[in-house]
Amino acid sequence: MNLVLYTLRRSLYIIPVLLGVCLIIFLLFNVVAGDPTPMLLGKNATVSQMAELRHQLGLDRAWYYQYFDIVKSAFTFDFGRSWQSKQQIVEIIKQGAFPSLCIALPGFMISTIMSILIALVVAFYRGKGIDVFVRFLCIALVSISSLVYILFFQYVLAYKFSLFPIAGFEPTLPDLLYYIPLPIIIWVILSLGPDVRFFRTIILDEIYQDYVRTAKAKGLKEIDVLIKHVLRNALIPILTYVVIQIPFLVLGTVLLETFFAIPGLGNTVLNAVNNSDFPVLKAFTVLSSVAYIGFNLLTDVLYALVDPRVKFD
Repeated sequence: MNLVLYTLRRSLYIIPVLLGVCLIIFLLFNVVAGDPTPMLLGKNATVSQMAELRHQLGLDRAWYYQYFDIVKSAFTFDFGRSWQSKQQIVEIIKQGAFPSLCIALPGFMISTIMSILIALVVAFYRGKGIDVFVRFLCIALVSISSLVYILFFQYVLAYKFSLFPIAGFEPTLPDLLYYIPLPIIIWVILSLGPDVRFFRTIILDEIYQDYVRTAKAKGLKEIDVLIKHVLRNALIPILTYVVIQIPFLVLGTVLLETFFAIPGLGNTVLNAVNNSDFPVLKAFTVLSSVAYIGFNLLTDVLYALVDPRVKFD
């Protein structure tokens, strides 16, 4: 089965999964969360006021109409308006996407590349001093709260040495390059610990395979075996780990956006939680689910592209 047919077939599998995800989202926001009108109107609201608001928001319609709205939004990306700002949610997402991506994409790419390179080095020198030191450093990095890193680097690099601004964001060059380096640095440091440990484990699993011993027996240098054979065979779990993280990059910037006053999507989600803005929260939940399902499909396709042993069936 060729790539196009395989992709189409896998895409058809997405439909029932997406319908099920939409049902879970509907149950979470329309059943479990309860009636939001008391939170929106306050504790002194009357029964008639709550009933009127419930009608205005469409919460008194039959459940299947409300469920269909969520399904429709998953396919059309029309999420309606925010309860809080009355603004189209699509516009809110567009406004917040650029600031979030300015932090998330560079931080993610730099940390991933650095982590793979460091994992290759420590795997090559496995059991030696540098391997022990890097493993200790990784455990130390993941043991410290992310808040500590943010506050420490803001105090030392931004406040004490004035190398970076403490907070702020400007979407235009060259001001953008002035504001984003420190959040990116913190993102990379936060990611290195878990990423290096994971990639090191994957690479070591491949190093102890029979084909590696055979390649060494043929006289190939260990560094050549590591790069040409081990890394290539380790690409499938690495791809899975990397690609599945992409849909959640934006939500990973919540703390950074909060402490650095960046008007991104993470900050938007936090404000929606504080204001009980259910349409915005539902929109982000639907988008995250669609992105996760889509990137799972992409991962399956990439498997066959990087490993010829994987067949399209």
